Amino acid sequence: MVRLGHIKSHRNTQERVEPAKAKVRILGQRLRPKQAAAIGHYDRSKTARLVGRGTMATLRVPVKPAMLQWAMDRACKDPADLEHRFGKLAEWMAGDAQPTLKQLEGFAKATHAPLGYFFLNKPPQEPVPIPDFRTIAGKGVGRPSPELLDTIHDCQRRQEWYQRYARSSGLEPVAFAGTAKLTDDPETISGRMRKLLGFSVAERASFPTYENALKQFRQQAEDAGVLVMASGIVGSNTHRPLDPDEFRGFALADDLAPLVFVNGKDTKSAQMFTLAHELAHLWLGESALSDAVPRAVPTQRVEAWCNAAAAELLVPMDDLRMARDPSASVQKEIKHLKKRYKVSSLVVLRRLLDGGFISRKSFETAYDAELARLAQEGTSSGGDFYRTTLSRVGERFARAVAVSTLEGRSTFTEAFGLLGFNNIKTFRDLSAQVGVEF
Repeated sequence: MVRLGHIKSHRNTQERVEPAKAKVRILGQRLRPKQAAAIGHYDRSKTARLVGRGTMATLRVPVKPAMLQWAMDRACKDPADLEHRFGKLAEWMAGDAQPTLKQLEGFAKATHAPLGYFFLNKPPQEPVPIPDFRTIAGKGVGRPSPELLDTIHDCQRRQEWYQRYARSSGLEPVAFAGTAKLTDDPETISGRMRKLLGFSVAERASFPTYENALKQFRQQAEDAGVLVMASGIVGSNTHRPLDPDEFRGFALADDLAPLVFVNGKDTKSAQMFTLAHELAHLWLGESALSDAVPRAVPTQRVEAWCNAAAAELLVPMDDLRMARDPSASVQKEIKHLKKRYKVSSLVVLRRLLDGGFISRKSFETAYDAELARLAQEGTSSGGDFYRTTLSRVGERFARAVAVSTLEGRSTFTEAFGLLGFNNIKTFRDLSAQVGVEF
């Protein structure tokens, strides 16, 4: 338990506000600081002329129709989805009218697009900022959703903050980062992973639920120095769910702040495999975006290696040989083994195939049946606010933010932005849950 004394200074309770008289001039118009900040950091010299004068409500912006269409396509929305909120959308799209700056802000929020992009002459390219190993039918995945991009950017922001915190705190780099190579035997590396994490089959078998096992797995990874974050939505916005069919998770490699994100919309048992897969990426020292599934061997060498390491970590082949019942039906084997290893039935099937215990035909038949069954199960949602928040940002990260803030190294405003809420009592209560009190 970390207990810090009374904080006498009010410097950390709010950011310093610049004088209200500050003005920004854009193409002859004086904007208040809030208006200028809303427009963002685009190159003012290339901005089209703003029409009209006065308040934000009357300041009109000549947005190109192509940019409006890009924003809707990016957010998978049709004009019909937005016309009830933006009555002149058809006129904007035709170039017959222009939105006010306030209307454009609302449109940007509705389409989850950065406001500054609407001042560009043509739609920007938005590649995934980390190596993308996702495939559909053997081909790369197309345009990433705003939800995926925002989630990666949020995690990168947290990782960058933690890197600074780790350096200023004198924390040592994690020992395992980048210690594995693709030429290494994945079974050998998985043995090292299991030893470092303390990840035993016997312990998992003793847990009554997948959720208990997953929580323990996450804690073991965090104890090893990994920032583990899991959520089924973007930030704390319940109207922006993440799609497991788009991605299962990703890894952001770093020796001071290695980070794994797991898509919380997936089932708990599936999240076990995702976490193991992304940890394998960290052992390789490589960042990656994955749709890790156990059905087929990925065409990319690195994904095949990480799948193999994850499968062996979760279901060691030597243990499987002893635990299986050769006389049992496939369905009985699945029920028994998934309970023992706390993994999905799909991982169990894959391991039975890898060991030569079932045929490819039996595997495909059972796999399709399990996919259909799992599609009917759904995933859990909601729950305790503090537990959900700690899952979303990770206990290790939350504890670092609490300590840094209460020591005066970070402001409360910065802490609230990193943790996703804006309430001092909530911050105090959350800090207490990770062992920091004031």
